Amino acid sequence: MVLSAVLKDLGHEVVGAVNGKVGLEMAQSQEGLSAVFVDWNMPEMNGLEFVAAARSDAKLKSVPIAMLTSETEAANVQLALTAGANLFITKPFTKDIIREKLALLVPA
Repeated sequence: MVLSAVLKDLGHEVVGAVNGKVGLEMAQSQEGLSAVFVDWNMPEMNGLEFVAAARSDAKLKSVPIAMLTSETEAANVQLALTAGANLFITKPFTKDIIREKLALLVPA
């Protein structure tokens, strides 16, 4: 909810999901999706599973994905990036960090 509020405050339209599985289904049904933010620890389908599924889906293959997590170990960062995440954002984060990362994900 914090991320949604930050993104909305930055002027972006946000679609949220109750878990990773629903999130994937929602992402697959969206038109014009500019980026996806996922959490490492989501119910039903964790962030790594989401990224892997998105990267194997023709529609989502090139959509930028940011992984948010409190998992800061270098091995976890590498796992996320290897799975296909474009960015790794550690919690806690600030509005400025999200603005900077979003600019990297979706250049103007």
